Amino acid sequence: MPETTHAGYIVDLHARSIRPGVVHVRDGRIAALESAEDVPHRFLLPGLIDAHVHVESSMLAPSEFARAAVPHGTVATVSDPHEIANVLGKAGVRFMLEDASRVPLKISFGAPSCVPATPFETAGAALGPDDVATLLDDPAIGYLSEMMNYPGVLSGDAEVQAKLEAAQARGLPVDGHAPGLRGAEAERYAAAGISTEHECTTLAEARDKLAAGMHILIRDGSAAQNFDALIPLMAEAPERLMFCTDDAHPDMLRRGHIDRLVRRALARGYNRFDVLRAACVHPVTHYSLDVGLLRVGDPADFIVVDDLNAFTVQATYIDGQRVSENGTANFSATPPETPNAFHAAPVEPADLEVPATGDTLRVIEAADHQLTTGEAHLPATIVDGAAVADPARDVLKLAVINRYVDAPPATAFVRGFGLERGAMASSVAHDSHNVIAVGANDDALARAINAVIAETGGISVATPEDVACLPLPIAGLMSAAPFETVATRYEALSRRVQDELGSPMEAPFMTLSFMALLVIPSLKLSDQGLFDGDAFAFTDVFVRNKPPTV
Repeated sequence: MPETTHAGYIVDLHARSIRPGVVHVRDGRIAALESAEDVPHRFLLPGLIDAHVHVESSMLAPSEFARAAVPHGTVATVSDPHEIANVLGKAGVRFMLEDASRVPLKISFGAPSCVPATPFETAGAALGPDDVATLLDDPAIGYLSEMMNYPGVLSGDAEVQAKLEAAQARGLPVDGHAPGLRGAEAERYAAAGISTEHECTTLAEARDKLAAGMHILIRDGSAAQNFDALIPLMAEAPERLMFCTDDAHPDMLRRGHIDRLVRRALARGYNRFDVLRAACVHPVTHYSLDVGLLRVGDPADFIVVDDLNAFTVQATYIDGQRVSENGTANFSATPPETPNAFHAAPVEPADLEVPATGDTLRVIEAADHQLTTGEAHLPATIVDGAAVADPARDVLKLAVINRYVDAPPATAFVRGFGLERGAMASSVAHDSHNVIAVGANDDALARAINAVIAETGGISVATPEDVACLPLPIAGLMSAAPFETVATRYEALSRRVQDELGSPMEAPFMTLSFMALLVIPSLKLSDQGLFDGDAFAFTDVFVRNKPPTV
């Protein structure tokens, strides 16, 4: 490979300096950094890294996710294949590794630690300690993925402990996931060897976990957006911070990736080198990534930006190869295979009825861009002996259908989605990825659900006139289509939810996908029933012997 040269202002994130010079690249590595005087007005700096992302949430196969990410200056990600593992187990993880190997983006996958996430839902697979150890022995696996079972950590659960010890014995880091954990409990959680946290939503929580020795990932994705709450930490503990998206739907990837968070942080006036080190350096050092930091001998992974404030990425280089230029990836990906596990049968509206066994509903309170939910107690609207959705009060019906075995739907009620008519459904439903749907009436709910079932996975919108669906044939989570096609169709379905069904939510499908996430409080719905995330136990749709509180 011939030597290439790249002139501009070199941003040295270790020396915290910017100087004019020329970067020499030979055989995919930085061969020399030469001082120069007359250079173009552009900046050369290490590439950006998403420190925690579920590729599956982009609804793109890893090879297509790469095409979406590199134009934004992303050269690597730390990616938890937890979603596909819940559907297909180790075979799903192997699919992600194989597909990612076909493109230049450096995706470091972890071994999922919590499959299934809880015993209160039906998943398609289970990964015990031996399975996790087998995955950790693969050189392509770089860490133990987020340990969501923090009660198990605190109680010394034997299976949890075995998984932690498997990672520690191999010298691999362990990611955390303990929303709301504070004080002494946060210290005990971190003392188990868990070194990161991406679930902090307040400064107080993040400070407790920093004090416990953890690194904090500032998250801003399609669902959870904690940037505004946590960015003041950049002035307090900049060397312990990283950036992540966690879950980014395809429409968000059109608008930006980690570059978007860098721009926002710089616009707030935080120290340029602190911000860029969080975006570039800290993931490399914490996870021991094989990613260059623009030093002699490093892999030639770097980006070219026009200005350090506007931060528009002009080109991205990985191992010395230019992989994107002016907002477009310069490599393609062949359509991947479509492994799946989908056995759900169509439903009838009558299957979704909720017999009225009380007059006060326990209603999930959903909020746009939040994973946590609240609980309201509201008067039930009862028709012919059944509790029904009441769109005029934004009390909608929520349903989860087991996609792995034939079982009756689980139903409950939710507010916050604001649908005035119709329904929406998805086979992306964290963590077990059964089919989840919300609607203004049972007929629309059934039509939306059945559209997803007919495609063996997808997201759908049922209006009074028709049903539209984006198929997701890879594990019911990802499309086999190109990024541009998936993003366009996803955006069109989201607009229909907003414009035709009346939802005020910016990210209705992403928010819907978390209504089954039992490990995030407070009230959620699994395929087995309504779940109280605070008590960590099932609860009833009807509140007994209590008047409505709201």
